[in-house]
Parts: sequence; structure tokens; C-alpha cells
Amino acid sequence: MLTGSASHRPSLVYTGEMGSDATTVYDAVHDVVAEVAREELPLVTGLAGFDEATVIRRLSRHGGRREPLGFGLGDVAVLVTPVVWLVLDQTAKKVAGSAVDGATKGTKALLRKVFRRRTAPAVMPALTREQLAEVRQRILETAAQRGLPAERAETIADVVVARLVLAEPPRPEGEAG
Repeated sequence: MLTGSASHRPSLVYTGEMGSDATTVYDAVHDVVAEVAREELPLVTGLAGFDEATVIRRLSRHGGRREPLGFGLGDVAVLVTPVVWLVLDQTAKKVAGSAVDGATKGTKALLRKVFRRRTAPAVMPALTREQLAEVRQRILETAAQRGLPAERAETIADVVVARLVLAEPPRPEGEAG
């Protein structure tokens, strides 16, 4: 059973200007991992303390280091968390049109460093059928690349799509809930 997203959000997660009903990538990842790989919940919670760029950088590492996630897990098992988090993060950015002009992006990054502000977490927008099918396919492909068995990948992909279909769409700024 999928769980509500607000009850498990760690206090370390940025909750800035975004409405509390918006489903973040973290929320979706947490719910999917709770359903298909409960043993990875401490990893998901631990990653919530990092900014988005650090999480993506750590989860993107594939081989090369003994402890790629910094949690001592090493190559003990193929993890579900990176598969789900990386695909959902890429999807949220792609759909939200985060192809920001390079100069603007650099200026924002510099200002964040100066004022030591964390970026808002990626919010999962409402997805069309075609986009949901693409997410499902990307989960299957990423899971296969990382060594997950096909049957397990199918289960993960189905749970991810179900979670995204059931997600509350983000509300426009200023709209009361």
C-alpha cells in the first residue's frame, strides 16, 4: 500500500516556497522504496539530508569506488533507490522544462552559495499517459543496466507508475488548499 507523503518527510528536506501538497521526487522515491525495498528506507532518509545535486552525484556513481553511496553499502546488493531516484529526478527536470539559460543557471548557483540557500527539491508534475509510459520504460532500462532482474524491474516500474498516477498535482503558487 502506498503511504502518504507528508508524514515521512524528514525535517532536513527543504520545504521553502513550494506548497505542502506538491509531490517531490523524494516523496515519490520514499513511497516506492517503502513498497518494493523497505530495507532501503534508511538510505532514502539519509539522502534527504543532502542537497539535490549531491544526491544525484552520489546515486549516479556506478562502480569505481568501494562505497559509492557513502553509507558502507558498497557492492553488497543492487539497490532500487538509485534507479527510482535518478529516473524521477530526470523526468521532473525534463517535464518542468529546467533547460534554463546557462548564464541564469550560473548566477542562481552563485547566489545560492553566497546566501547558503538550498535549492528547492524537484517537484513531480502531472504526467501524460505517454510520459508515464516513458518513465516506466526508463525504469526498466535503468534497472537492467544496474543488474536488477527483469521481474523485479517490472514490479518497480509498476509501483512507480502507480505512485505517479496517484500523486497530487502541484498547485499553482498562491492557490489555497
